[in-house]
Amino acid sequence: MKVLVLDPRLAGISGDMLLGALVDLTGNVDCLYEVASVIEEGVEYCEGLELEVHDVKRKGIRAKRVELKAKEVVRGVMPEVFKRNVDRVLEGLDLSESAKGFVERVTSEICEAEAKVHGTGHELFDVASVDTIFDVVGTAALLDKSGLLGSEIYTTPPALGYGVVETAHGPLSIPTPMTLEILRKHGFAYSNLAVEHELTTPTGAALLTNLAKRVVDFYPSMRVEGVGYGAGSKDLELVPNVLRAVLGEGPSSVAVERVVVLETTVDDVTGEVLGNAVEKLLELGALDVVVLTGVGKKNRPVHVVRVLSKPEKSAELAGALIEELGTLGVRALEASRCAVERLERRLEVEVCGRRFEVAVKESKTLDGRTLRVKPEYEDLKRISRELGIPLRRVLEVVQREVEGREPTS
Repeated sequence: MKVLVLDPRLAGISGDMLLGALVDLTGNVDCLYEVASVIEEGVEYCEGLELEVHDVKRKGIRAKRVELKAKEVVRGVMPEVFKRNVDRVLEGLDLSESAKGFVERVTSEICEAEAKVHGTGHELFDVASVDTIFDVVGTAALLDKSGLLGSEIYTTPPALGYGVVETAHGPLSIPTPMTLEILRKHGFAYSNLAVEHELTTPTGAALLTNLAKRVVDFYPSMRVEGVGYGAGSKDLELVPNVLRAVLGEGPSSVAVERVVVLETTVDDVTGEVLGNAVEKLLELGALDVVVLTGVGKKNRPVHVVRVLSKPEKSAELAGALIEELGTLGVRALEASRCAVERLERRLEVEVCGRRFEVAVKESKTLDGRTLRVKPEYEDLKRISRELGIPLRRVLEVVQREVEGREPTS
C-alpha cells in the first residue's frame, strides 16, 4: 500500500509549496505545463501566464519552486464564475473522475469558507485567482498522473504563523478567517511557530484537508521510497520555508490514528463515584476508559483513571473528569495508535429454534481482510436470559453462525 505523508508542521502549506513538493517527489513537471496551457486558453479572466519551475535553497535545503505569473482581467469574480472556469479547465484535461471530484470538493470548500466568513452574494478575490485554479487543478493532475490520488495520505499538524497579512479585504490577522474556518470544519489540529509570516494559506488548508484524512504527530511505519521538498515564496529567518512530501510503502493491515490520552490520579473517591464516572465518559464518546490501582503520596491507595479520546473530544472529556471526580488537573498526551477498520452490522441468528437479532462488530485490515467478528455482549446476555441457558452456550452458537456468514464488502 502506497503511503504519502505531507509535513507542513515546520513551515505550513500553500498551493505552490504543495506543487513544488509533488514535482520534486514525482519528477513529473510536464503535466503542470499542460495545466498552465489549458488555463491560459480556458479561463475567461486570464490574458496570459508564465510558468517557471526551478530549484532554490531555503536555509540550505534544496527545494522545487513553482512560480506562476498570470495577467488577470479582473481582480474579483463571483463564485459561479470561478466554478464555471474551473469546469472549463477540467474539460480540457484528461483527468480521472476521482481527480475531477477532488478539484470540485476543494473549490467548493473555498467558496463555502469565503461565504461563511464574509457572507454570500459578493465577489471572490485572491481565493478565486488564476493562481488558485492552477494550484488546485495542478495538485490533482500531479497526484492523478503519478497514481497517488488513491494512496493512504497523512499529514502532520500544519503550522499557521502569526502577524498581519494584506488581503483584498484589508489587513487581516494570521491565521486568516478562511484558513481557520476550513480547519474548523474538518476538525484539523494545527501547530505553530514564532514565525511572523502566513505559513498556511486558505488554498493550502483546503488542499490539505481534502487530501489527508488523518493528522498524525509521528510518521506512520513505512519503507521510504522518495522525498520531495517544495519551496515557499520567501526565505524565512527562523526556519527553512519548505513543505516536505514523503512517499513510501506501508503495511496494508493497519492505519495510524491520532488520539489523546487523558489521565488523572484520585485518592478520595468511592467505587460508586468511579463507576459512574466511567459510564459518563463512555456516554460522552470516550474510546476507552481504564481504572488502575496504585500507591500514591504518603503511601495512600490511589486510582489512576486513563481515558482514550479523539482529539476533538478531549477538552469535553477532561472537563467531565474534573466534574465527576473532583480532581484538580488532568494530564493530556497526544499519541498515535495503529488501528484496523471497525464496522458494525446487525444480523439475525437462530438459537434453540428461535430467531434473534444481534449486533456484530467486525474488524478489517485496510486491504479488506477480515480479522475478527465479535457479537455484542449485551445482545448475547439478553438471549441468555430469554432462553434461560448459559451465556457461554449462546456465545458458542452465535459465534459459529456469524463466522459462517459472508464478510461485508
